[in-house]
Amino acid sequence: MDEETGMKLVTWVAAILITLAFNISIGAAAQSQTEMNQEACGKYKKADVELNKIYQQILRDYASDKNFIQKMRSAQRAWMAFRDAHVNSIYPDPSPQAYGSVNPMCRCAILERLTNDRIAMLSEWTDGAPEGDVCAGSKKVKR
Repeated sequence: MDEETGMKLVTWVAAILITLAFNISIGAAAQSQTEMNQEACGKYKKADVELNKIYQQILRDYASDKNFIQKMRSAQRAWMAFRDAHVNSIYPDPSPQAYGSVNPMCRCAILERLTNDRIAMLSEWTDGAPEGDVCAGSKKVKR
């Protein structure tokens, strides 16, 4: 085998190995739609658990303020109604099949984002407001 043929062979083998390695790495990261749906909905469920923990903590921390508790419960119910109405405005067709197999993933991603936004809002009560914040309202001062 002459030098030129040998170099072509080495180049060809290298190209095949690079292509094979790339395809293996892509395949390892690929997921089925069902797996992607489960992952997205798992993230939403995790956020929902965190939201419920924070909400329950607020109810415990502020239990002596009955008026606040009543208003917080009302706000949480209203937020849940908003959350559900918002998702339904994005996907108004009552049949989930109308939006394809990605629908569960997309719905759960939206629910996760909304839930994380609500967690940030409620965290203002668990974290407390900075001392001197004249607009803190019912939020306790940070310690």
